[in-house]
Amino acid sequence: MQDAIVIIPTFNEIENIEAIIRAVFSQKKAFDILVVDDNSPDLTALKVKELQTEFTGRLHLLQRKDKTGLGTAYIAGFKWCLERDYEYVFEMDADFSHNPNDLIKLYNACKNDHADMSIGSRYVKGINVVNWPMSRILLSFFASKYVRLITQMKIHDTTAGFVCYKKKVLEAIDLDKIKFVGYAFQIEMKFKAYLKNFKIVEIPVIFTDRTKGKSKMSGGIISEAIFGVISMKLNSLINKR
Repeated sequence: MQDAIVIIPTFNEIENIEAIIRAVFSQKKAFDILVVDDNSPDLTALKVKELQTEFTGRLHLLQRKDKTGLGTAYIAGFKWCLERDYEYVFEMDADFSHNPNDLIKLYNACKNDHADMSIGSRYVKGINVVNWPMSRILLSFFASKYVRLITQMKIHDTTAGFVCYKKKVLEAIDLDKIKFVGYAFQIEMKFKAYLKNFKIVEIPVIFTDRTKGKSKMSGGIISEAIFGVISMKLNSLINKR
């Protein structure tokens, strides 16, 4: 078992899953992988099972019966990893929007530079996004600005989904009380870590939009983030009092 594991949530990622798994395993630093699959109709999980015979002991699969949101998939994955005592737990998409070559940067920030949580950030040094339409870039960029304003977190990319957590961060956050399941899940996890005074750093990365498969973004996910942030901040103020 390695000290670090990459959680990759999937729903209909048959076009990407083998390539992303091989890309992670090709890194000079050894990472384990946990695929959390939400009963993909395209049989993503079956492909993972085939690859497990090649990557015995390093490639793991957690199958869920229903598609209940990105947040719940990650929570299930976090709990699985904590039970097995991994020291560093990563979030990463299956579609190559997060470059596997950047995993080592996030790892080193926590392992060597004493961060508790490192974020692969699109906005810490300008806007580093490739292949997105301008409308989506602006929506994402100003959403992070909005979240930063409301929460007062000193984080430029508050909605980023490319993250490394030290084990102690996940242990300190009550995972059963995470409320949001979509876009806002990423914000809530950062906010919970921020409230507990963990050291959070942003590592500049280039985000590249998927070329295969379909995006899971929807209007409901975005509205959850916009309105959820206000209630999250208010609840933190109430609890402080």
